[in-house]
Amino acid sequence: MGSAVSLRVDFDGDKLRLLARQTKDASQARRLLALASIYDGGSRADAARLGSVTLQIVRDWVVRFNARGPEGLINGKAPGKPSLLNADQRAALEKAIERGPTPYLDGVVRWRLCDLVQWLWEEFRVSVSEQTLGREVRSLGYRKLSARPRHHAQDTDAVEAFKKKFPTAVAEIATGPAKGKVIEIWYQDEARIGQKNKITRRWAKRGSRPSAPHDQRTRSAYIFGAICPRHGKGAALVMPWCDTHAMNQHLIEISRNVADGAHAILIMDQAGWHMSNNLAVPENITVLPLPPKSPELNPVENIWQYMRENWLSNRIFKSYEDIVDHCCHAWRTLQSQPWKIMSIGRRKWANGF
Repeated sequence: MGSAVSLRVDFDGDKLRLLARQTKDASQARRLLALASIYDGGSRADAARLGSVTLQIVRDWVVRFNARGPEGLINGKAPGKPSLLNADQRAALEKAIERGPTPYLDGVVRWRLCDLVQWLWEEFRVSVSEQTLGREVRSLGYRKLSARPRHHAQDTDAVEAFKKKFPTAVAEIATGPAKGKVIEIWYQDEARIGQKNKITRRWAKRGSRPSAPHDQRTRSAYIFGAICPRHGKGAALVMPWCDTHAMNQHLIEISRNVADGAHAILIMDQAGWHMSNNLAVPENITVLPLPPKSPELNPVENIWQYMRENWLSNRIFKSYEDIVDHCCHAWRTLQSQPWKIMSIGRRKWANGF
């Protein structure tokens, strides 16, 4: 019969009982109390009865405790089946996902799990199921997300330069037309809402294709919207046309919503009615144009998406007046949720300096 394994000497019964009271792991507390009885002079059989286990299990607890201390008495997670992919293959998979498929070589314009399964076989002769590969891809931090549109002729250098120089532009305005005033950063854009309405995703049984009403008539209206994400404010008008006159009216509405003693920096794209010589900009507003073909810099684009998906899509508008009523209701609902404007509208490059 083998000799008993001695407990480590840097603990005692009182210390283990204190740890048992403090831990939130019931199994660890039971094991600590069992080993505490041994420190107090009890036998291994007494510890086994206290822990409701066999002598062999008590010996295993002692070995784990001697090796790792109290942490060794916590149940660890089972390692499970080893991954079919090694570190090099996983790194190559990550690069392939980031790079995307080459259409004329891979035959697809976006990766599906079945395509990645085939790619792994061709590259490494490793056979995995789509379910297993899905878990691998998710463990790498990837999810299937909607792609953000980007204009094919966008100048990425101009976009980065705009972000980099934005604090300088704000400082120049703060020391110029807005000297001595609080700066508010606003974003402005327009959205067309019409009877040819959008259809959004919806919950439905797998394998089915849900239907939604869709109109073919052409009446429409334009929402001129502006938001100030830092303060959760918004200002909008619903207009029948998108032109300089409508923009002038919207500037007046924005000006009314700028706080007293504050000056607004209004960021918007370079549409013709935004840059017109006939535009009458109020004294408490300075227009800062975005680089061409860079809608993703304007968070109002995300506001439109949120409004369409929650309040304006999947509808049949009876008339122009019905469109206006729904647009006004959607914007007022958004204004009643200033935290939503803050969440959707904040940009690190605009508010993080």
